[in-house]
Amino acid sequence: MSKKFYVVWKGTKTGIFSTWSEVQKHTQGRADAQFMGFLSEAEAKTAFSSTYTKALMKRSLTKKADGSKKLATTIAFDKEHRITSKLTADVQIYCDGACSPNPGKSGTGLALYQQGKVTALYYGLYNANGTNNTAELNGMLMALKLAKKQLQQSSQVEILSDSKYSIDCITKWAKGWQAKGWTRGKGEEIKNLALIKECFALYQSLKNQLIISHVKGHANIEGNELSDRMAVLARSKQQVALISYPDAINVKAILAMESG
Repeated sequence: MSKKFYVVWKGTKTGIFSTWSEVQKHTQGRADAQFMGFLSEAEAKTAFSSTYTKALMKRSLTKKADGSKKLATTIAFDKEHRITSKLTADVQIYCDGACSPNPGKSGTGLALYQQGKVTALYYGLYNANGTNNTAELNGMLMALKLAKKQLQQSSQVEILSDSKYSIDCITKWAKGWQAKGWTRGKGEEIKNLALIKECFALYQSLKNQLIISHVKGHANIEGNELSDRMAVLARSKQQVALISYPDAINVKAILAMESG
């Protein structure tokens, strides 16, 4: 496998890096992160001397005949100006939870994207006495389980959620809670602890091949909107087991369904 070089224009530290773990360290969890991978150090140096936007435009205009892996973060729009993809990995998993009222009837939904195209939808985990946070954590857990399967064939998976709570629980707070014996300090109880523990264990085993990103909810981002519709479908149908959406994936028709 050829060596790759990564440019970080915006993150906790900027520059050119030679390992993906360094890029994750400086960009993970940042919705404003700007980074891109290159096949040579010369290309990386040229890109870093310019701007992320110019590099992105150049990359989008260059189609690789060999179908090599897309390393750039790219954004595409459909005819209705809906964001259809924001690629930082070959596989993306959007997850979402819905609850009404809160607490009340909840459900979870996922949307799987491969090479920027939605290939599968999932819904379920209905709980008659759930909360928005438990529904979101369920989505994160199912996304991590799906990511584990996808990583058998892909080198990297990105999980995208509009829940800062579920992301921060796993990527920021859990490590400290674990060090304190799974308390918040002074013996204070952590809500949803069983879910958080299971998510954190999976995250720890996958994090070197995983990106977890926050996306804004109800901001016309297709993957987020599709996972939202699946979460609402799970709630309305009271679907307990997580199952695949059985019909053909007609994005326009699904987006016209009830939203959370």
